Amino acid sequence: MAEQLKKDDNVTRINERNSINHVSVSDFRMCILDTYPYRMFPKIYTLNSTISLEKSGVFNVRNFTNLPLYGQGILMAFIDTGIDYQHQAFRNTDGTSRIYSIWDQTIENGPPPAGFTFGTEYSKNLLNYALKQSNPYSSVPSTDNNGHGTMLAGIAAGNPNKIEDFSGIATSAELIVVKLKQAKRYSRRIFSVPDNIECYQESDIMFGIEYVRSVAAKINKPLIICIGMGSSQGSHDGSGTLSLLINNLSITPRIGISVAAGNEGNSYRHYKGEVTENNFKTQFHLNVSEQDKMFSLEIWQGLPFRLAVTITSPSGEKTTLVSPGLNECREFDFNLDSSILYISNINFEEETGNQLILIRFENAKSGIWTIELVSLEKRAITFHAWLPSGNLISTETYFFEPDPNITITSPGNAENTVTVTAYNQNNDNIITDSSRGFTLSTVVKPDIAAPGYQLTCPTLQNSYGSATGTGAAAAHTAGIMALIMEWAALKGNYTTITGRNIGGLLNRGASRNPNMVYPNPIWGYGKLDLYGLFRQLT
Repeated sequence: MAEQLKKDDNVTRINERNSINHVSVSDFRMCILDTYPYRMFPKIYTLNSTISLEKSGVFNVRNFTNLPLYGQGILMAFIDTGIDYQHQAFRNTDGTSRIYSIWDQTIENGPPPAGFTFGTEYSKNLLNYALKQSNPYSSVPSTDNNGHGTMLAGIAAGNPNKIEDFSGIATSAELIVVKLKQAKRYSRRIFSVPDNIECYQESDIMFGIEYVRSVAAKINKPLIICIGMGSSQGSHDGSGTLSLLINNLSITPRIGISVAAGNEGNSYRHYKGEVTENNFKTQFHLNVSEQDKMFSLEIWQGLPFRLAVTITSPSGEKTTLVSPGLNECREFDFNLDSSILYISNINFEEETGNQLILIRFENAKSGIWTIELVSLEKRAITFHAWLPSGNLISTETYFFEPDPNITITSPGNAENTVTVTAYNQNNDNIITDSSRGFTLSTVVKPDIAAPGYQLTCPTLQNSYGSATGTGAAAAHTAGIMALIMEWAALKGNYTTITGRNIGGLLNRGASRNPNMVYPNPIWGYGKLDLYGLFRQLT
């Protein structure tokens, strides 16, 4: 099979483990899931954000431990919405760029990076040339139209600015940036995502990771990757394609990965239910907003028993009972509501071995929908349902009686990464929107809580603003990880350190409330404390 794929012009290699199989647009159907398995379609990802140095112990480490750590010699990667490369936060004192390179996946006039087939790569030399021009964009037209990527890079590694009362963490690190292209139309369609919503597909993030990894290997620099986005698709147990990729990278020497936990803890988008032995069927309810005409819903449950499903619309129209199969997709037209449902009840989802019921809504009627599940073996079954993350749906579409736990987004549920939740550094309270653990396989996530409330950060057009959320907290933590990597790999204290090792050090050195049990699903192992980490090493 591998040799066949190598010769297939419709296959694009991502890395040693993963490739993309291209399917002609003319072959697209909403029920193409009866031909290709769920795991083959790239999942859809959304962005995870919208005084902190003292709270994390950075100043104490520099001032009292004789460790002047600034990220010197570390390559920091941001795979996101791009970067405002002209911003003063990313320029040296002589005006040159601190950015090693930018791969802009959205610009197709080339040349792409070596080994890749799309986008355009801009080198440091070209960036420096552009910065000397009256119109830098004439030479390097790459921009960050959203500001999220600029914010992440700034919080993690931006230059100090006393006037703005701002400083990044790893202010001497070198940056590498991937600007992701928006998810393709048919990648959106397969999961009922509207065309006008900003979102990104899993395969492009994986390409970005492979790019920064290859550059770090070429220039022989330790690498810290910051991922400030997530997805609520998948089984929430760390078995997704992107989760497995970064899980393996996190045990590679001199590579560390900081991942946002997500902002789904207060969104009412997770439901945990049970079919009991006293009653072999159960119902739960979903409120659908007028704003959300297209979206998907996933229901997961493990071996060995099976669930069948029936769905009732707000007008009372009802589907037939959909039993599990291997490659089936059922379409239901609701005449009274003009709504269309596509239901794939997958008995054995290939990536996990678990049962997945994928429900996709088109022209969804607003109001209360009822989902009824039946245990075919007449045995007790626990199941979980998740709605999409971030801006893929409005806040007015939600489950009744939701469960805020097990809402860590992918790839934050990967076991070996450093998964970061956000707390308000002004009052030491968790930010209520922050996703909660643990994973469905009971792995402890999040790992650590970092400052994530209104962090001062660089914004577009050489300005400054603030950011809140787990994406901002993950960027803050990525900067801390760069300092640890500098101490370990470059100063000779632990030359083969991995991202998992860094996570273990952070967890051990975390600040903990004596009245609280750790680890827990809200705070993980506690609040990030770099000074506490080094204090434990002495």
